[in-house]
Amino acid sequence: MKKTTFLIILLFYTALLNAQDYQISFTGSGASTTVETVFVENLTQGTTRVLAGSDILHLVGTVGIQSHSNTNENLSIYPNPMQETSKLEFHSEKPDNVKIEVFDMNGKLIANYSGDVSIGINVVDISGFPEGFYTARITTSAWQKTTVFVSLNDAVKSPAIRVGSNTIPDSKVKNSIKSTKSIVEMQYNYGDNLLFKGISGDYARILTIIPTQTQTIDFEFVECTDLDGNNYSVVTIGNQTWMAENLKYLPYVVGPGMGSPAYRFYYVYDYVGTNVTEAKATANYNTYGVLYNWTAALNGSASSAANPSGVQGICPTGWHLPSDAEWTELTDYLGGGIGAGGKLKETGTTHWNSPNTEATNETGFTALPGGFRYPEGTFNQIGNYGYWWSATEPTCTDGWNRAMSYTSNNVFRLNYPKEFGFSIRCVRD
Repeated sequence: MKKTTFLIILLFYTALLNAQDYQISFTGSGASTTVETVFVENLTQGTTRVLAGSDILHLVGTVGIQSHSNTNENLSIYPNPMQETSKLEFHSEKPDNVKIEVFDMNGKLIANYSGDVSIGINVVDISGFPEGFYTARITTSAWQKTTVFVSLNDAVKSPAIRVGSNTIPDSKVKNSIKSTKSIVEMQYNYGDNLLFKGISGDYARILTIIPTQTQTIDFEFVECTDLDGNNYSVVTIGNQTWMAENLKYLPYVVGPGMGSPAYRFYYVYDYVGTNVTEAKATANYNTYGVLYNWTAALNGSASSAANPSGVQGICPTGWHLPSDAEWTELTDYLGGGIGAGGKLKETGTTHWNSPNTEATNETGFTALPGGFRYPEGTFNQIGNYGYWWSATEPTCTDGWNRAMSYTSNNVFRLNYPKEFGFSIRCVRD
C-alpha cells in the first residue's frame, strides 16, 4: 500500500513540476534603473515573448486546474514544492468573503479558512502540511480557482492557513500597479532554461535562468558602445562580462582579395567593395558583425598572454580584447573546451546550419557562425563555423583564436596566420 501511495505521489509530483505557476517582474540597476523592454526566449522550447519593462511575465505550466481566466484574479503558490511554509497569492476586484480549502490526494479536507479579503493582491501563508500532494481551492462570491502543490515537509506538524497581517490589500497602491502593469503569459515546463534580454535606451543586458519560484529579475546595465556608436548586449559568465554580440566597428572596408599581416584590414562577409555605408547595409554585417585580421584586432597594441590582457585593441572604451588565458577561463568555467561550445552557441538553425550539435545557449553568449576571410582571398564557412581572435600570439606570424562548429559542441583552441579575418568578442575591464 505504501509503495502504491508513493508511486501516486511521485506521478503527481512529476506532473506538478511540469506545471509550475510563477510570476517574473523586472528592475534595472547600474547605468540605468529603468527597464523599457524585455525579450524572453524559452531556450528549451524555442518560444519567445516581448514585454514592456513594467509588465509581469506569468509562466504557466501544462498541468493544472483553472476555472477562472481573468489574469487580475490570478492564483499562484510559491515556493512550490514547499518545505515548511508557502504563500498563496490571489487578486480580488472588491472587498469580499473568501473560503480557502486544502485537500489531500484522496480528496480529504485537511485545512480550511473563511474570512474577509480586501481589494488588491492578497497573500496567505500555508504551513505544516505533511509530505504529500495537495489541492488548494479558493472561492469568493465572484469566482473559484484551484491549484496544486507538493509538500516536502517530513516533520509532524499541524496544517495551518493564516491571513491576518499577511494580507496586503492597499487598494490605492494596487490599483496604481494594476494600471501600469500587464501580465503576459508564457508556457513553461519545470526545468526549462529561459533567456532574458533587458533593454534600457542604449543599454542591453542578457541573463539566463531556470525559474523555480516567483521572483524579480534585476538587469545590471553597463555601457558597451564602440566608436561608430554601436551599442552591444552584454552577459556575465562566471567572473567575466562579455559582449553577447560580435563587434561591428568598421572604420573602412575592403574585399577579401586584399590582405596582409602588416596592415589593418576590415571585412564584411560576402562584401567585395570599399563603401562603408553599403557594407553596413548588408544582412551579414548586421547579423555577424565585422571580420578583422589580427593586426586590426590589436589596433597597434602588442600581444598579451595576461589575464586580463590589458589590450583594448579595437574594443570599446572600458572593454578589452580577451587573451588566450581569458578564453580558457571562460571554457574552464563551463567544464572545459569539450562541451562548452554547446553552452555558448545560439540555439536553432536560423543562423547555424543543421544539426547545430547540442546548442543550448544556456550562458546567453549567443555565439554565431560568421565564417572567416581566407588569406587566399575568399570568404568561407558562414553558417558552419565561428572564429574569434584572442590578444595572444604563439608565434610572430600566428594568433591564438577560438572556434565553434555546427557539427560539434566543443570550443576549439587554434592558431592561424594573422592574415585571416575573424570575429571579435570583447571583455569588460
